[in-house]
Amino acid sequence: MKVGGLAPAATHLAERLARSHEVHFFTRGSGPDNVINSVRFHYCEPKGPHILAYCHDFSKQVLELFSCYDDPPFDIIHVHDWHAVDALHELRNRVTVMSFHSTEYGRNGGAFGDWWEFKEISGKEWYGGFIARRVTSVSKHTKTEVMWLYNVPGWKITVIPNGIDPELYYEPVDQVEVKKQYGIHPLAPMVLFVGRLVYQKGPDILIGAIPAVLHKRGDVQFIIAGDGSMRGWLEDIAKGLPVTFTGFLTDAGIRRLMNAADVVVIPSRNEPFGLVLTEAWSAGKCVVASDVGGLAENIENFIDGIKVPVRADSLAWGINYVIDDPRMMRQLGRAGRLKVVTEFDWDLVAASVLRVYESAMSDCRTDTGV
Repeated sequence: MKVGGLAPAATHLAERLARSHEVHFFTRGSGPDNVINSVRFHYCEPKGPHILAYCHDFSKQVLELFSCYDDPPFDIIHVHDWHAVDALHELRNRVTVMSFHSTEYGRNGGAFGDWWEFKEISGKEWYGGFIARRVTSVSKHTKTEVMWLYNVPGWKITVIPNGIDPELYYEPVDQVEVKKQYGIHPLAPMVLFVGRLVYQKGPDILIGAIPAVLHKRGDVQFIIAGDGSMRGWLEDIAKGLPVTFTGFLTDAGIRRLMNAADVVVIPSRNEPFGLVLTEAWSAGKCVVASDVGGLAENIENFIDGIKVPVRADSLAWGINYVIDDPRMMRQLGRAGRLKVVTEFDWDLVAASVLRVYESAMSDCRTDTGV
């Protein structure tokens, strides 16, 4: 069940590891156990009145499933984000690794929340980082955030970026036909946002940038693909602007739009890694993004993308910088495509993860005198 970038990141990692190891993936879903691309999937259907209760039930069901396959014992238990920390607690004496794809602080746009849910989730993130033998983070920014928020020592955390299979996101499309579907003139530039419509992802910053873009070039059209809690409000403030809200789209629908877009914008307030960046690069697209987190680390400004401060006027400047120069947009997109092929290959990522596993197992052997 895909929500955001964690699902494809964890799944593709499991598939790559399964080429040389036995991998069991305990996750949400329905139906009997399944083997997909050599990964053995085990499904549970958690329930709960709120996210904390839901994830506690998830951990309980995962542990029940886990016990059915833990003979001989698994060598490594790898938990992604806080959702299974209650299960991690029960398995804390085993060889464990916890990956931080984000933090609750970051998901709230770099702000501390006063509500009980924020505090409970943050507490689970702290505890997971404390009991796991090794921790990974998707960027240097996230590593620093985890060290600062939860006092996890730097030696314990390894930065391992998310990988990408660029061929999964590149698709030759008829740009004219795609634009026609959304009522866009073939010669009008199309600017695309893909992501959850939540504060962290900054869709409101894009809406705020549109008037300044139109002042420079009045025929630019904007597509906002995704859904989320801010959608109703965003549609209200975007009235009268050339913006189309698509709502939820399948992976195929997003891929078609991305390959037809002229510019992909990522106006996030906080972005631990930013899978949309490597997906856009895989499609060979020009990217204008906030100068934050993993986006800041991975984009080389004016070489393979444009980085701007997290403000509407800055985002508008970045879009305006490239929007009248098709040659520059193609050049930036090609450079991004080259980067994903050479730096974010899943084989490289999987090799780094295996080194973390070996380090965690080595610590365990030392602790037990083996």
